[in-house]
Amino acid sequence: MINPQYYIVISKKKQVLLSILNIRVIVNNKEIYPLNNIEPVIIGVRENHPRIVVTDGYHYTKSIDLSYKQPSYYHFKVVCAIDDMQLFGNFFILALFYLLGFLTGVFILKLVSFLPILYLLIAYYIDRDSFIQIRQDRSLRIRERQ
Repeated sequence: MINPQYYIVISKKKQVLLSILNIRVIVNNKEIYPLNNIEPVIIGVRENHPRIVVTDGYHYTKSIDLSYKQPSYYHFKVVCAIDDMQLFGNFFILALFYLLGFLTGVFILKLVSFLPILYLLIAYYIDRDSFIQIRQDRSLRIRERQ
């Protein structure tokens, strides 16, 4: 293989939902690279305009066409639309309303406790386009300016 001139560095943000999913990076609709939880994937490409897509098999990000002006690299982070605070907040609300309904005997409070589950299911199954997102790493851009 000829030494690549261009590099793509992709890592996962440390999120609970992303650690469960089997995330893969597809380059130019040909090459598939698994993305693990610990270390980033460094992908060397030979042509100037690679196209990348990130998937878990069910969710797909929009394809990103990269353009290099000189031999260099891009650094991306894969994130989930539901971050850890939203996930834990939903479970807290679920537990709170269910316990209130259980202790008081009010059936409506038990029903309201299932709203966080419905929110998570809608975000996972219906909003497939934005569940997994790929973003350029901001910390790297700040370091480059300094």
